[in-house]
Amino acid sequence: MDWLRIGAFQLLILYHVGMAFVPWDYQVKMVTPGLSWATIPMFLTNPWRLSLLFVVSGYASAALLVRQAKVSTFLRSRLLRLAVPLLFGMAVVVVPQPWVWLVTHFDYPHSFGYFLVHDYYRFHSIDGVVMPTWMHLWFVAYLLVYTLLLCGLLLVIPIRWRQASLAAAERILAGPMLLPIGILWVYGTRNLLGGGWEESHALVGDWTAHANYVPAFLFGLALRSSEPLRSAISHWWPVAAGAAVGGWLILAGVELTWPGDTVAPHWVWLPYDAARAVECWCAIVALIGIADRYWNADHRWRPLLAEAVFPFYIIHQTIIIVVGYCLLGTTTGALSRFAILIAATAGGCWIFYLVGRKVRWLRPLIGLTLLGRRG
Repeated sequence: MDWLRIGAFQLLILYHVGMAFVPWDYQVKMVTPGLSWATIPMFLTNPWRLSLLFVVSGYASAALLVRQAKVSTFLRSRLLRLAVPLLFGMAVVVVPQPWVWLVTHFDYPHSFGYFLVHDYYRFHSIDGVVMPTWMHLWFVAYLLVYTLLLCGLLLVIPIRWRQASLAAAERILAGPMLLPIGILWVYGTRNLLGGGWEESHALVGDWTAHANYVPAFLFGLALRSSEPLRSAISHWWPVAAGAAVGGWLILAGVELTWPGDTVAPHWVWLPYDAARAVECWCAIVALIGIADRYWNADHRWRPLLAEAVFPFYIIHQTIIIVVGYCLLGTTTGALSRFAILIAATAGGCWIFYLVGRKVRWLRPLIGLTLLGRRG
């Protein structure tokens, strides 16, 4: 699962670089109005990238609970690893992002220095941009809240009830219904709750997101201690892989036929939404199965990469947006900008991690354990 976590976060970073080039809204745009064809490779990960991260996070939480017998110990560990980096990120790391957003989208007239001193820490909003903000660190905020809820449930729900809940989940999912149930859940929550695939990331009122990510987190939690669920994934992942590719092909076909802002006819919407749900759930099942089948081996680089993932996530979007903003004043083309963003983000992430891991007081701020401690 470590390899899956490492790969998922690296794909997310690459996805965020791609966001600067597609027509979808983003804090800084390298091409205006955006490259319509670029949405096709983006849809290779768009439907499932975040749900997979919550599955992996649930699995990791279950593993930590096994090592840390007391809920209070687990909670203290999670607060250190999630709440501290979140607060540091909001106070320091993400600050340039809303400034670039305001300057490029809303003609904000002031310098970054003025913004820092007069606007960012005032607990207000400018043109709908709320400050201070967590920007891409919303994932950490949501994961922290889900972890707090989990600890509350562990304290009030007897062990026998938890075991009964796991057994019920196994009866439903550890068999031929693994794929249909997951697909129906994604489709229903995305299309019947009113939010669709749009998410506010404001925590409060973001019900469509919670309806997808809480079950994903719980699924990962159950997967850690359920041999029947793991066996079902081992059996069904090849089917899931084929279905996920088929779902993406439908999405790609629609994007090619009705590119950019072109509105597709109503008869396309149902298969399009269904294909997105199929790709979402089936890609998650397929990737877990592939990881178990082919990546279930250690390597000398795994500990380093596994430790680096979270610091990479904390810093990557700030690098993308700041470097992207600097590129707006140049004559470089789209391909050159893409290459520069990839190189700058990779280099900047490694510098952030390698420097931060050597400074004791910086380690907890960037999501690393204190030296000599684990958890």
